[in-house]
Amino acid sequence: MISRKTMMKSVCNVLLSGVGILSVPYALASGGWLTLILLFVVAAATFYTGLLMRRCMDVSSKIKTYPDIGEYAFGKKGRIIASSFMYLELYVVATGFLILEGDNLSNLFPNMSLTLGGVKVYGQQGFVMLVALIILPSMWLTDLRKISYISATGVLASVLIILSVFWVGAEDTGFRAKGRFFNLNGIPSGVSLYTFCFCAHPVFPTLYTSMKDKRQFSKVLLLCFAVCTISYATMAVMGYLMFGEYIKSQITLNLPIDKLSSKIAIYTTLVTPIAKYALMATPVVNAIETSSGFNYNNKTMSLVIRTMFLISSVIVALAIPFFGYLMSLVGAFLSATASIIIPCLCYLKIMGTYRRWGYELVIIIGIILMGISVVIVGTYTSLKQIASEFHLSF
Repeated sequence: MISRKTMMKSVCNVLLSGVGILSVPYALASGGWLTLILLFVVAAATFYTGLLMRRCMDVSSKIKTYPDIGEYAFGKKGRIIASSFMYLELYVVATGFLILEGDNLSNLFPNMSLTLGGVKVYGQQGFVMLVALIILPSMWLTDLRKISYISATGVLASVLIILSVFWVGAEDTGFRAKGRFFNLNGIPSGVSLYTFCFCAHPVFPTLYTSMKDKRQFSKVLLLCFAVCTISYATMAVMGYLMFGEYIKSQITLNLPIDKLSSKIAIYTTLVTPIAKYALMATPVVNAIETSSGFNYNNKTMSLVIRTMFLISSVIVALAIPFFGYLMSLVGAFLSATASIIIPCLCYLKIMGTYRRWGYELVIIIGIILMGISVVIVGTYTSLKQIASEFHLSF
């Protein structure tokens, strides 16, 4: 069992994943100042769905994981759907790590070329491949406890990035950009990225099961959501005031690379995804190994599966190297479904709330409709943006 303090750190580490905090200024710039309200709306909705998941787990001691909730509510189909969204989200976020690394390294070293396998590769693509080679040994590890210690510094890394960005603003760029008050066309992208920031729900059941005093879960969750939401809002406002409409999908790409403060933010950003990639990939790899029927003692086949996972992730990162659009797609389609819609539907089915008309049912239906809107409009917008990069009509 883990303590309340450890639980709080675990939840905050998941929510402050590093990737989300880099994108919130871009999300705010997409929709304008007024959409800052939507960040708090999304935070409130996802906090509430986290509480709904806890209530579902209190129904039966057999419910220990996110897929278990889906199965208890809707049988085998529910487990398959919940598992699919959870694993696909982990896969795409891990792929986003590679894109993030490639973008920031190519920004630091714009004229560098790499020779891999006798082939000369330039820019972002070369760095994606290089980072993949650095990550590969960690993918072969079966005991990830040492890496998990590095990954568990997520909160510290996020705080360091926020302070470094503030340092850049105070010392160099200033906070003078006005920005737009409201941009209707940018709302889908902005809300999708906000939703991506609160996509930790698949791990909540595991953390809840591990708690020594489960009665403290709601208080711990509230505190972590409050801390993380304030952190996201602070970064969003700072970044938009610093760079206005010129903000990029990752704020580190806007920072002047010759400043010490910028280097601290950028290098902190670079270290965390490398440490976290294997941890993000492990649940997916384990599921593939289990479904394939391979014996866990078959180390050769395990190495092959883990290597192929990384290779496929590299291919996707090279094919769709648009970090902002890809994370917006994750937020719209995967995070909104896994963190908003599925918890609500499972709760209604398990508790039978849909049979009793009342304020709780109204609130849940409202949250579901919000989630569906994000999925439909946000997914369409993200796919359209990605298609436009390939000069395709959508």
